[in-house]
Amino acid sequence: MDGKTLIWLLFGFSGRISRAVYFLANIFVGLFPLFALYRLTLLPEGAEEQSGWTLFFLASAVVGLWTQLALGVKRLHDFDKPGILAATLFIPLFSIFVFLLLCFYPGDAGANQYGKQTNAPA
Repeated sequence: MDGKTLIWLLFGFSGRISRAVYFLANIFVGLFPLFALYRLTLLPEGAEEQSGWTLFFLASAVVGLWTQLALGVKRLHDFDKPGILAATLFIPLFSIFVFLLLCFYPGDAGANQYGKQTNAPA
């Protein structure tokens, strides 16, 4: 996967993605804030490195929210639904159901209004 495709996958809102790509991309993006939290737990209170890891955690969490929205929109496009429904990924408790639905519900086999094929920009 080249850099342009990765930028589209994580930050773009056009096109469609498959269930596997959606799941794996969410796991990949989720590792960054988890790693920062892990590093923070290893540091003693008041350590100089604490502010750096806190900043990394906050930045990766903000980028992760944008990425989750972009991935959700493209996954919804795969079964011909409007991207605005991706906002349901941010409703507490309901978001778990929506995430699982997006991971397991099959997309359209052929072309739809959001793209000719899956895993490609429109």
